Amino acid sequence: MNAPDKMIASASRRNWLKAAGALAGFTLVAGPSGLVMAADAVKYGGENMAGGVVDDALVFLSIGFDDIVTIVAHRSEMGQGIRTSLPMVAADELGADWAKVKVQQAPADEARYGSQDTDGSRSMRHSFRAMRHVGATARLMLETAAAARWNVAVTEVKAADHKVVHAASGRTLGFGELAEAAAKLPVPPRASISLKRAEELRYIGQESEQDRKRGIDLHDIVTGNTHFGIDTRLEGMHYAVIARPPVFGGKLKSVDKTAALKVPGVLRIVELAGSPPPAMFNPLGGVAVIASNTWAAIKGREALVLEWEDGPNGVYDSKAFRTTLEAAVRQSAKPARDQGKTLETLAAALARRKMSAEYYLPHLAHATMEPPAATVRVANGKAEVWACVQAPQATRSNVAKALGLAFEDVTVHVTLLGGGFGRKSKPDFAVEAALLSKAMDGKPVKLTWTRDDDLQHDYLHTVSVERLEASLDAKGFPTAWLHRTAAPTITSTFAAGANKQAPFELGMSAINVPFAIPNVRVEVPEVPAHTRIGWFRSVSNIPHAFAIQSFTAELAHAAKKDHRDYLLELLGPARKIAPKELSDGWNYGEDPAKYPVDIGRMRHVIELATAKAGWGRKLPKGRGLGLAVSYSFVTYVAAVIEVEINAAGEVLIPRVDIAMDCGPQINPDRVRSQIEGACVMGLSLAMSGEISFKNGRVEQSNFHDYAVLRAADAPRVIHTHLVPGTLDMELGGVGEPATPPIAPALCNAIFAATGKRIRALPVGMQLAKKA
Repeated sequence: MNAPDKMIASASRRNWLKAAGALAGFTLVAGPSGLVMAADAVKYGGENMAGGVVDDALVFLSIGFDDIVTIVAHRSEMGQGIRTSLPMVAADELGADWAKVKVQQAPADEARYGSQDTDGSRSMRHSFRAMRHVGATARLMLETAAAARWNVAVTEVKAADHKVVHAASGRTLGFGELAEAAAKLPVPPRASISLKRAEELRYIGQESEQDRKRGIDLHDIVTGNTHFGIDTRLEGMHYAVIARPPVFGGKLKSVDKTAALKVPGVLRIVELAGSPPPAMFNPLGGVAVIASNTWAAIKGREALVLEWEDGPNGVYDSKAFRTTLEAAVRQSAKPARDQGKTLETLAAALARRKMSAEYYLPHLAHATMEPPAATVRVANGKAEVWACVQAPQATRSNVAKALGLAFEDVTVHVTLLGGGFGRKSKPDFAVEAALLSKAMDGKPVKLTWTRDDDLQHDYLHTVSVERLEASLDAKGFPTAWLHRTAAPTITSTFAAGANKQAPFELGMSAINVPFAIPNVRVEVPEVPAHTRIGWFRSVSNIPHAFAIQSFTAELAHAAKKDHRDYLLELLGPARKIAPKELSDGWNYGEDPAKYPVDIGRMRHVIELATAKAGWGRKLPKGRGLGLAVSYSFVTYVAAVIEVEINAAGEVLIPRVDIAMDCGPQINPDRVRSQIEGACVMGLSLAMSGEISFKNGRVEQSNFHDYAVLRAADAPRVIHTHLVPGTLDMELGGVGEPATPPIAPALCNAIFAATGKRIRALPVGMQLAKKA
């Protein structure tokens, strides 16, 4: 018996109905995941994630006697619309009326729901086919029950618009009328489940005005009736904030609690032990103030008299470390990709036919509009967590470990997230709240991170220096390409001594540069980390794409060629490249046979974006157009940004055009929204994003010195251009891919407008006119 057969045999109808008790009414059941692969097969995509992929309708869908269809959303909602989009897929295949659909958020349970990690721009990519199968299975069960009641062949009936219809007789039965009978049916063989044709779909891929209003949480968000992590309120709840060591790896030397305990409302002062690096998802330690309200806790924290022992990272200084990074990229290092004879070609080239440039990007903070927040109640040997987390399973396991509880004795309720960007994949804040609840004898404690906490104790995006060198032929095109990339690695958060970018970081626009250049070498110097490093929206694509797309613009200018034409020639003719040919064994975790690097698609987004932006049109003095392209999260994106530099040197952005090819767009309205959001965030980071260190301490503390883009500074218009895709195509990511090309397109536009190159971010005051 193979693995799928074993799973089917173990899933009796009695177990289905027993499990269905968690939802009202009768649950329509489906077979387990058919995506299980042989144990010795290489796994890709969702199957390679912890928990894999589950497409069991028992898990995700139920129908009540009142005709309401309840669909479970197992990914975290942080504004990307996944709580709408995934249930919408199942509802469309089912034939449900969206007005009669209710969405229920899944608790942390990857054994039941499959992978719940909401990161990597893969929620829809990994769950689309599974959710279609959920809806299609339930549809067949309803049709079978109706056919049996009418004593007709199942092929004579059809589920549509929340009922099953027998066209020949005109008879109809609502979903609620059929749910009980359908639940008693045997599971249909997987081979009998058929998906709808594209023309039969009502919701998937549609973009009418009505489709844009389908967001399951839109009304509640507008009216303030949603539940974000920071909104949790429980009876008898206490409130807490924590004073953490100002230097990563530092320790508490002494604390005087006297004044803090006199603050009205302060209940208790609790010392939390830290953990030595690597940080992982462990608390940083420090001193917590627990009070009857958050304000009292904050005032109590201000009254603490604290002395810290900084440890080895107390010498961390951003200016000095930039010098360290620059020195690293000016020396040879071990290559991660070595194609052809790059070093020999560069050495033999004439000086006038060589170019080089270095690019600097500082640490960046996630700065989610809702800072981390978690509420935990520990009682009777069990813990219950309410938190705005992207990684429910990691939250559950880390809380269990911290409290010494069995994994199954921890429940995690996932709230809405007021932004995530990767920060809330790290559940250290939930672990802190759990320890404080335990210290308060199990009473519920809500821990709130202030904005200062958020910026000064983040898992920061890495700092980097990128050095690019090229030898050029007589026409100005590269004959050799050398890229040295120096940046503290995310793996330093998980492994002591890790000091070199990992393959997955290098596979983000560094080693997999797809240019038609015969000699390519990418080197990776070793540099240490002095703070917590974490994944971030589009991760290492940000520095790599900024450097590469800026350098190609510099090469085009030196060759006296149009940047668009030069970039297209650099890419070469339309063709598909196996990732391994680019030394990329990661490929965003996807099957390289299904996801080759498609140069034709990359060329097309460049051509589309530039055509829509009116590339080449004459602009007034002080205006310019900039272009950049990126392949990330198996999606192709090109951006054209128009800038205007006024007399004071301020950057105004009249227009942005972004073309995306992500395969089929399941919920086009949310795709466009995520492109727009990525554009605004990318501009914010490029213009003012910088976290700097002095004496091991973050120098920024709030939005006065870590600015985010305000409405007045945002582009006047963002045009999004989606390349049509069919449902037989593989899906690409959406949430992150539009971020990487923004900074280089902006800086290329600034050069076109002013003649000034920006090689170090943020742009900040580099263009300001001297008085």
